Amino acid sequence: MKKVTTALLILLPFFIFAKVKVVGTIPDYTSIAKEIGGERVTVETLVKGTQDPHFADALPSHIIRLNRADLLISTGLGLESGWLPALLKNARNKKIQQGSEGFLEASRFVSLLDIPAKIDKSMGDVHPGGNPHFYTAPDQLFLIAKAVKNRLKIIDPQGKEYYEKQWTDFKTRYSQEVKKWKEKVKGMEGTRIVVYHESWVYLLKWLGFEKVGALEPKPGIPPSAGHVSRLLKRIKGKDVKFIFQEIYHPTSLSKVFSKKSGIRLLILPSMTGAQKDVKTIWDKFDAIINKITKGE
Repeated sequence: MKKVTTALLILLPFFIFAKVKVVGTIPDYTSIAKEIGGERVTVETLVKGTQDPHFADALPSHIIRLNRADLLISTGLGLESGWLPALLKNARNKKIQQGSEGFLEASRFVSLLDIPAKIDKSMGDVHPGGNPHFYTAPDQLFLIAKAVKNRLKIIDPQGKEYYEKQWTDFKTRYSQEVKKWKEKVKGMEGTRIVVYHESWVYLLKWLGFEKVGALEPKPGIPPSAGHVSRLLKRIKGKDVKFIFQEIYHPTSLSKVFSKKSGIRLLILPSMTGAQKDVKTIWDKFDAIINKITKGE
C-alpha cells in the first residue's frame, strides 16, 4: 500500500498540471490560445500562415494532432469544409467533435459581414453564412480571444484564476496596441483600395477604408487579363491608393495591374506566420499597419 501511495504522489503533479493541448486550424487561433493559456497549454496549427486556409492536405501529422487535442479552434462558415471534416473523422477524438466543449467555432463569436441574401453557383466561392476572413481584423480577434478564455476555463477548471489573469493582461495590451495602431493610421479614413480576394472586409471596416474593386472577378475565381483591363477602366480617376493581397495568391496580374494603374501593391500578412518576423497577432497587425502607412 505504501508503494502505491508513493507512486501516486510522484504522478500527482503530472495529473494536476497536465497541459491543455490546443489545435488551431490557422495560426492566429493558436497565437491567441498561447496568449490566454500561457504555461497551461500547448499549441499546434494545421495550416501555415503562408498557405491558403481554404485548402489543406489531410496529412497523417494533422490526424495525430487532432487525436491528441483537448480543444480545436476552427473558423467555420465553410472555410475549412474541404478538408477539416475528413481529418476529424479519422482523428477519432470525441472531445473535439462538433457540439462538444472541445470544439470552438470562432465564427459564432464575431460580428459577421457579407452575409448574402441569396446564393447560387454563378456567384463564385461565396460563403452562405458570411465572410470567414474575420481574423484579418483586430476587433474580431479580440472577440475570439474572449471565447477562447471562456472555453479554457470549462475544459481546465483548475486554471480558472490563471486564465482570468491572462485575460486581464491580454485586454490591457490589446487596448494599448489598438491605440498605437489607430494613431498611426489617423487621417487615412476613407482611403480607397482594390483587393485581390475578399479577405479584407473586416480589416477595411476597422480601418475605415473603402473597397472599390477586386482583382478576382468573383470570389475564388482567378483574375483574367480581360477582367483586369475592365477594372483599370472602372477605377480610373477614383484616387485608389493600394491593392491589398495575401501572400499565398499569385502576383503576376497584380503587378501588371499595379504598374498600369500606378497603385501600390501591398502583400499583407493575413495570418501570423505569413512572414518570418510575424510570429504573434501583435506582430501581424504591426506589419499590416506599417505597410499601409509606409505604402510598401
